[in-house]
Amino acid sequence: MPFPQGDDLSSLKGMAPIVVKQPYAIEYNYSYGMDSPFFAALTNKRFIVSREPETGYTYATPRGHGMYTGRETEWVEIEPQGRIHAFTVCHFGSEAFLPECPYVLIQVKFDECDTLFLGRLVGVDPLEASIDWIGKQVQGRFLRNAKLKPTDIYFNLVE
Repeated sequence: MPFPQGDDLSSLKGMAPIVVKQPYAIEYNYSYGMDSPFFAALTNKRFIVSREPETGYTYATPRGHGMYTGRETEWVEIEPQGRIHAFTVCHFGSEAFLPECPYVLIQVKFDECDTLFLGRLVGVDPLEASIDWIGKQVQGRFLRNAKLKPTDIYFNLVE
């Protein structure tokens, strides 16, 4: 590694940064906590949502307590059929999704729910995305080998 000899250190201001490449691996333990039943359901090819029993307000995503009342929610099973509310084509993603770029994320509106569910739309050409997809019916499908991740459910257009 070059370094100036003697007392004159003024050339150090122009020195290029030292870059060190180092492998990094970590085993990360995390808990789904109160959302665990949602992931257990996906593993068993079932789709459950959260409902506030007193008001009937229903969340398409797991939620332990109602956002308006603060009361504990209950699990309710629904058929994962809905309509596309919005979509985006992702041309970049986290490391796990880079090989799949571009891919389509959709917000699904279920008749039984007051909120939307974010999922993947599979079986379409992302490069031919169209505003005509808005309102189209979709059907949820489950991965054959669940990974205990939100991507254990994905959606296809219903033709």
